[in-house]
Amino acid sequence: MPTPTPHISAAPGDFAETVLLPGDPRRARHVADRYLEGAREVTAVRGMLGFTGTYRGHRLSVMGTGMGIPSASIYTTELIKEYRVRNLIRIGTCGAMRLEVKVRDVILAMGACTDSGVNRARFAGADFAAVADYHLLRTAADTASRLGTPVHVGSVISGDLFYHPTPAVFERYAAMGVLAAEMEAAGIYGVAAEHGGRALAICTVSDHLLSHEAMTVEERETSIAAMVELALETAIAL
Repeated sequence: MPTPTPHISAAPGDFAETVLLPGDPRRARHVADRYLEGAREVTAVRGMLGFTGTYRGHRLSVMGTGMGIPSASIYTTELIKEYRVRNLIRIGTCGAMRLEVKVRDVILAMGACTDSGVNRARFAGADFAAVADYHLLRTAADTASRLGTPVHVGSVISGDLFYHPTPAVFERYAAMGVLAAEMEAAGIYGVAAEHGGRALAICTVSDHLLSHEAMTVEERETSIAAMVELALETAIAL
C-alpha cells in the first residue's frame, strides 16, 4: 500500500478524530488489545504502531509517538495535517519531583515547561506558553472526579535529555511548582497550537526523582490502567 506520509502508512480516514498517544508503541498495542473493540492496525512504519477501534461505541485511535519532542512532533504534525485528527491525548509516564506526588499517581499537565528550543523556533524566537487545551483539561478533570480517580493538575517539564548532566536542576523546577519531568508534552502542545488541534497530556508517575522509588519495567506495562481509563472516558465525553 502506498505510504500517504513519510512516517505513517495509514490510509485517509483510518484515524479517528481523537487519538491516544503513548510513547511506547507496545503500549499502543496493549491499549488496543485490552480496551478497543474491533481494533485493527492502521500503521506500523518503523515499528511505530497505530490502531483504530471503538470504545463504548465511540471510534477512537491509539498510536505510539516514540521518545522525545522531535519524534512526537513528527507523528502529531502528520496526524493533524494529513489525517485531520482533532484531539491528541498523550498517555505516558513521568518522574515526580515533589513530595506530594507519589509513584502511580496520575497528573494532568496543565502546562509544559521545556528546555527544548522547538517552540521558540515555531514562535519566532519568543517563549511560547505550552499549555493544554482548556476543554480537554476540564473534561479530563471532571471525568476523573466522576470516576473517583485522584489526579494532580499542574505543570510538567518536557526535557530533551533523559540522563541530565546537572540533575540538581530538578530541585529548581520543583521549587517553581513543577510536578514532574517527561519528554513530549511541550512539543505536542506546540504542534497542536500551530496546526489547529487540541492537546492534553495525562501521565502516570513511574518513578520519583527525590525518593528514588520506581516501578519495574513490568509495572510500567501493567500499572497504567487508571490513566488509560481516564483518557478513554475523557475521549468519549468530548
